Amino acid sequence: MEEIPERLTAKPSWLVTQLAVHVRRLVSDGFAAAGARGYHYRILAALHEFGPSSQAELGRRGRVDRSDVVAAVGELAELGYVERAPDPEHGRRNRITLTEAGSAQLRRMDEVLDRVQDELLAPLAGEDRQTLTRLLRQVLAHHEGT
Repeated sequence: MEEIPERLTAKPSWLVTQLAVHVRRLVSDGFAAAGARGYHYRILAALHEFGPSSQAELGRRGRVDRSDVVAAVGELAELGYVERAPDPEHGRRNRITLTEAGSAQLRRMDEVLDRVQDELLAPLAGEDRQTLTRLLRQVLAHHEGT
């Protein structure tokens, strides 16, 4: 392996950026093997946790751009993972609902992500993994003002 200047490896921002490259590849490859994409997971997870939602709510909860939500919901509907129907309370809005097939796909995607976590964090013991996750949540929450 090439030597990297310590000036870089001492900076958490640099380390997080480098790890993000690996994470994207691992997740992308894993989801591709499951016939899915990252946006699919975010939308299915939000529907599973919060129930039927508008496309705008799904975008906010999954941090998916509005135009990408429309495309992803369309793909998921074609695959039978979600149902899109007019919202009876708001005539111009669609209500998206998770189907049984969508729940099954979400479980498959959870398994993919579990394997990705194991591969990514292989050098860390279980307690260290939990600590890292807790610290990352704390830093993210601070910068998001939550």
